Amino acid sequence: MASTTGIAKLLGVVALTLTCGARAQSIEVKDAWIRGTVPAQRGTGAFMEITGKSTVRLIGAASPVAGTVEIHNMTMTTGVMKMFAVDGIDVAAGKTVKLAPGGYHVMMMGLKQQMKPGDKVPLDLLVETADKKRETVSLQIEVRDIAGNRAAAAGRP
Repeated sequence: MASTTGIAKLLGVVALTLTCGARAQSIEVKDAWIRGTVPAQRGTGAFMEITGKSTVRLIGAASPVAGTVEIHNMTMTTGVMKMFAVDGIDVAAGKTVKLAPGGYHVMMMGLKQQMKPGDKVPLDLLVETADKKRETVSLQIEVRDIAGNRAAAAGRP
């Protein structure tokens, strides 16, 4: 049987870990969503608004539902939309960067399952702070339909 002192020490370590984890988050993510897919589709995008609590650089992403996850951008060049990987996105302290269709986004390739509207998908964002420390921000992101609409609530048409 564990002593009350041992339990108190363990709870103190857990509380310290949770406190440090909360302080470590240097970004705030809002309105995150993943575009839904059809059954055989192998890629999709994740979109969100990222606000810097301090100056950071989004340098990577990962998800267990995709073989490869990269940060991408899209631009129009001589009338043709082109998509390409980027090495990161700068987010200034107090500023918001929008990852949206047609621009910066998180590209998920080699999907291991269909992205069905209403599902929640784990996605980790890797950010680097101004002092070159790296942080992982773990999210559970809602899958929306192909147009970006939320899934209808149960019982609604």
